[in-house]
Amino acid sequence: IEALGRYLTRLGHKVAVLAVDPTSAVTGGSILGDKTRMPDLSVNPNAFVRPSPAGRTLGGVTRRTRESMLLCEAAGFDVVLIETVGVGQSETAVSDMTDLFLLLLSPGGGDDLQGIKRGIMELADLVLVNKSDGPQALISQQTVADYRAALTFMRARFKAIKPEVQACSALEGVGIETAWSTLVGFTEKLTESGEGQQLRMTQSKAWMWGETAEILLEELKQSTAVRAAVTRLEDQVGAGEVPATAAAQSLVDLYRKRD
Repeated sequence: IEALGRYLTRLGHKVAVLAVDPTSAVTGGSILGDKTRMPDLSVNPNAFVRPSPAGRTLGGVTRRTRESMLLCEAAGFDVVLIETVGVGQSETAVSDMTDLFLLLLSPGGGDDLQGIKRGIMELADLVLVNKSDGPQALISQQTVADYRAALTFMRARFKAIKPEVQACSALEGVGIETAWSTLVGFTEKLTESGEGQQLRMTQSKAWMWGETAEILLEELKQSTAVRAAVTRLEDQVGAGEVPATAAAQSLVDLYRKRD
């Protein structure tokens, strides 16, 4: 990310990096050390690096990542990069808020079938295999070939563009320019075809329903009737006396009758 950010700032872009760190399920803490991995970009006057904890939000992003993106755009950053917490199959919520989805991989991370995270691969517009330098160069090329073969069995999410797999080296700066040119070309094609606008509309609807669910859940938890019954129902569910589904329905019914 730093290599790409440095390249973009040299082109005159203002770059914002919203990095999402995993939150410990045990302590509830996050390291938030992304700026230490981007020492040059974090002090670049044309860049902004903001690490945030994922908290309990699934999908590899935080609950307020969308709002952070809007703030960055309003502040004049024309390129906003979002780094998710990892490459698990569930880390796909970012596709509901970005124009393009880039999957960054290391070479030799497993065979071409076991290494594929289908949920992410189906959403990836560009797959970059990093560390294509030194003794790993040949392994990187093999990984590129494996993922190119795998993509032939997956349906592209856009009609205007076909997902690509490329190799790069952040250490040597190789492949960064090609990757950016590819992303710019993809954006232009999506704009021309109208799919870019349709994507933004779909994302806005997903945002609306996501916020609706969060608000309703918070209101349910704050309901006096619900709070009075929670401990009893939790004990019954824990003891196996009441199914979790029935307990959940009871809480919803109590919330509906709150007035």
